[in-house]
Amino acid sequence: MPFTEKNVGRDPAARQELMELGLLSLPVILIGDRRLTGFNPTQIDAALAEGQHE
Repeated sequence: MPFTEKNVGRDPAARQELMELGLLSLPVILIGDRRLTGFNPTQIDAALAEGQHE
């Protein structure tokens, strides 16, 4: 699964992007149109499965 990692601690542009999304907690995972905060494997798996049907 291809992904892009962004480190808000080292990259001011990534930090700004996070703030523009209205999010302040980490991690943030964007899968398609879904925005997941925190680490929840069940939600991640569901979002990935949902994306395979589009």
